[in-house]
Amino acid sequence: MKKELYTFTPEGYPHRTVIRQYKEADFDGLIRIQAECFPPPFPSELWWNKEQLANHVALFPQGALCVEVEGELAGSMTGLVVDYDAERPQHTWEEITDGGYIRTHNPRGNSLYVVDISVSPRYRKLGLGKWLMQTMYEVVVQLGLERLLGGGRMSGYCRWAERFSPQQYLEEVLAGRLADPVITFLLRCGRTPVAVLEDYLEDEESLNHAVLMEWRNPFLGG
Repeated sequence: MKKELYTFTPEGYPHRTVIRQYKEADFDGLIRIQAECFPPPFPSELWWNKEQLANHVALFPQGALCVEVEGELAGSMTGLVVDYDAERPQHTWEEITDGGYIRTHNPRGNSLYVVDISVSPRYRKLGLGKWLMQTMYEVVVQLGLERLLGGGRMSGYCRWAERFSPQQYLEEVLAGRLADPVITFLLRCGRTPVAVLEDYLEDEESLNHAVLMEWRNPFLGG
């Protein structure tokens, strides 16, 4: 898969952009981008390592996407296929993604699950995250899956935890009275909330909370 397009700065300046599947030659750059995106206090052991990246490429290459801007690696998005049970939404990032190694990938599953999306801070005004998300939606359609799923960190929750429960915080974001860097971004990408996840990922900003958010395949009935 390779998608060529132009992305634009807020001032309207175009940049040649390519979205493609990543490969071994990209691994060092992908790890560098993780470090840029998730500085301390985010635990560095949760950045990608080369064994994880090798598994992504080997087990589900359709879900191992990266984006280049003018030939420079600028971001990535990774997914796997799972068999999701809507009656049991609670899970942790560790258990559903196999700690990022995606040995839990199930080719016969019904949903594409987002492991990670990262865009280098230098390129965040180009809308690359939305383009990566749109491309992963296309993978969902191509494979005939029911939905795209993923846990979005409630990265602004730590500032409001004394006032709101996690569910109340989500409701404030949905009402437009608060904006969350991650949840609001996912809403703008077309994702909708399913459930608040407790102890999803070790993360001080969200106090370990996330929102399970989905995009349903519009080409399937129901």
